[in-house]
Amino acid sequence: MRAEIETMVDEIKQAISLLRRHLDWDQSLKRLDHLNQKAEDPSIWDDAAEAQKLMRERQHLDEAVSSIKRLDQSLSDNVELIAMGEEEGDSEIVTEAEKAIRGLRAEVDKRQIEALLAGEADSNDTYVEVHSGAGGTESQDWAAMLLRMYMRWADRSKMKVEVLEEHPGEEAGIKSATLLIKGHNAYGWMKTESGVHRLVRISPYDSQARRHTSFASVWVYPVVDDTIQIDVSEADVRIDTYRASGAGGQHVNTTDSAVRITHNATGIVVQCQSERSQHKNRATAWNMLRARLYEAELERREEEASAEAASKTDIGWGHQIRSYVLQPYQLVKDLRTGVESTSPQDVLDGYLDEFMEAALAHRVHGSDVEVEDIA
Repeated sequence: MRAEIETMVDEIKQAISLLRRHLDWDQSLKRLDHLNQKAEDPSIWDDAAEAQKLMRERQHLDEAVSSIKRLDQSLSDNVELIAMGEEEGDSEIVTEAEKAIRGLRAEVDKRQIEALLAGEADSNDTYVEVHSGAGGTESQDWAAMLLRMYMRWADRSKMKVEVLEEHPGEEAGIKSATLLIKGHNAYGWMKTESGVHRLVRISPYDSQARRHTSFASVWVYPVVDDTIQIDVSEADVRIDTYRASGAGGQHVNTTDSAVRITHNATGIVVQCQSERSQHKNRATAWNMLRARLYEAELERREEEASAEAASKTDIGWGHQIRSYVLQPYQLVKDLRTGVESTSPQDVLDGYLDEFMEAALAHRVHGSDVEVEDIA
């Protein structure tokens, strides 16, 4: 076996060992066995809420245990294949096994990042708001591009997406939109995307083909599940109804089905127009408000809450977390971690894992590396 592959095998073994330790392997196996036994008992459904909670825990624990077992077995199988291929002089088998080991290394790295997702709401579904900045059509088009990027990312991550509300721009793009992304660790992965995103390109809306800089803001907050209690009454809010705008057909626009809720004490505003039923939109908006209030409480507990709050104040210079340059050169650069890509189209097509992984590691461990803005 080549020295490079031997080193990689050792690193994967060490990473798997760390993953086992992080999971508390022996205790997790006992807990999973206990949950499997409870799942076979029909009386568990006498308390539906408790049963669902246990089923979610069982599913997440089973996925974590199974993934580690699979990584371990795959590594062992491919090491044996290399030994067999070298003994028989079959270079094709060796090449394929080495390729598989490189893939395992990348997967183990991602699993280690996921192990960092131990926050109170990291495993929850998430809301994602996108707002255009100053600049009219150009920034509204940029906001629509970001919306598409996150929908593509969710699709690639095998998560489900719902568009809860969308306000189209006058000529193109969107003024704002809210997504609901459903999937395990959806909030944990997406939370570092909050902030201002900057685009530099030759504007397709400029007849003189000049270079434009546009800004759009992204705000990510977790869906509050049944295990988290957020008390808020109708006396604390103002509720407005209005006619929905944008796609959805004639029926969407003929009644005041859209709902906007304003929390008086904090000024937080949420709105939903995804359903034709005002009752359903009202229920969703209440869930969004509770999630926003919960997210505000989480921010107060985090050391970096003040820095994040500052990034949301202005959609413009000095507050961006990432720059996307399409002309005169092609580069996407995260200004917190220094991670770069020279393929902006891939990033805009939803290939965001590299940026998210680095931002998560940076958020947990911090960084001594200073990064500079792009000219």
